[in-house]
Amino acid sequence: MENVRPQSYASHRRFDPLYHGFTAPVLMLVYPIWAIVHLWRHPTPQSAVWLLFALAIAVLAWRARSFPLAVQDRLIVLEERMRLERLLAADARAGAAGLTDDQLIGLRFASDEELSELVAAALAEKLSRKQIKARVKNWRPDYRRA
Repeated sequence: MENVRPQSYASHRRFDPLYHGFTAPVLMLVYPIWAIVHLWRHPTPQSAVWLLFALAIAVLAWRARSFPLAVQDRLIVLEERMRLERLLAADARAGAAGLTDDQLIGLRFASDEELSELVAAALAEKLSRKQIKARVKNWRPDYRRA
């Protein structure tokens, strides 16, 4: 495993220093702001094209990160539905069909022992992903997330 650091609710978010600390700020903030300032100071067609290009690159940087995360979320939902089929009793499985994708994604960190209890709470209280993760007592780490 590339990341052997223990995970918890407080430490489970993934931070990629190269992307989050350099690439994203430069492509989504610095370059577009520079292009806006340049267009303001030198209102030429070329400056307008640079601004358009800067905005296109900012959108590209955003979407290049959001597409894999959307695919990952779909996969997590599938994995959790399969896990619920395997671990829950028949009557609980019927109720679990009402879980939202957001709730299923939150449940991925719950241990098998506490899953049933959290599913019931998520359905009864309409818990969000964040609220479910905050209630997990025995954290099941996910080191392969994008």
